[in-house]
Amino acid sequence: MHQPIGSTRHLANVLALLSILIMPTANAENLKVGVTLHPYFSFVSNIVGDRAEVIPLIGAESNPHGYVPQPADMKRILDMDVMVVNGIGHDSWAFEILQAAGAKDDLPLIYANDGVSLIPIAGDPSGAKVVNPHTFISTVAAIQQIYGIARQLAEYDPENADFYRKNSRAYALELRKLRAKFDGMITGVDLSGFRCATMHSGYDYIMQELGLNVSAVIEPRHGVEPTARQMADTIDRIKASNVNVLFAEKYFASALSDTIRDATGVQMYSISHISSGPYSDEKFADEMLENLTTLASAIRDVANIKATAP
Repeated sequence: MHQPIGSTRHLANVLALLSILIMPTANAENLKVGVTLHPYFSFVSNIVGDRAEVIPLIGAESNPHGYVPQPADMKRILDMDVMVVNGIGHDSWAFEILQAAGAKDDLPLIYANDGVSLIPIAGDPSGAKVVNPHTFISTVAAIQQIYGIARQLAEYDPENADFYRKNSRAYALELRKLRAKFDGMITGVDLSGFRCATMHSGYDYIMQELGLNVSAVIEPRHGVEPTARQMADTIDRIKASNVNVLFAEKYFASALSDTIRDATGVQMYSISHISSGPYSDEKFADEMLENLTTLASAIRDVANIKATAP
């Protein structure tokens, strides 16, 4: 018995329609977003969820300060559709990798610091303007970056634009809650006697956000040890300013911090630069909470000492 021609045509049309519907799903690939620094991995992962793939440009244990590009970096960068960069001095090696891979003019870049108020620092010998690149160590500046990244990702992936914007708002709220926790930790605490020094300028943004005055910075540039004269001047400044706390960098031991502590009697605390270790969605929020908790502890400790001093 022959099947009616109309039924055969109808079946063929249904199969053709199904193949059209299925093919995009089978061939579609998520946007591949590269990142240069640990905080950006957390930012982007929380923004895109499962709608995009996040690819770190360098290994988890690599130190982004003075990083030397590796052959594997070029392979990774060629697999990216777009890359989030610091672009103001913290990941200059990323541009070297772009150049070496021949992708300088092909890979779109999202500059995380577009729209962020930057802290100027002394210019270099050529007279070029230099700004502090550690904008991610701050809840306020981080939120500004998250919104900016989400907005630009939406331009490259318009189908998921609403999803990205919704996630960016939720993540920003999570970071605001961290700041609220800090505020609760120091409610009623007398801040008038608090004076601090830091090992480097990497914490300037969070200190500015919290209204904490930094009286001295030990390293003239992050990772650059001071000369003997600079060290002596810094110790004198710490003593003259009645500095009571020194913030050193967690996970990176430095004999300089011990020298400063022994010479001045300051209390020493360590806060994270959020720049090494395993990449994860939660890393930034977890380490920022640890930093805020440490800062609050230092403030309370100083206030208690001042309150009980004869």
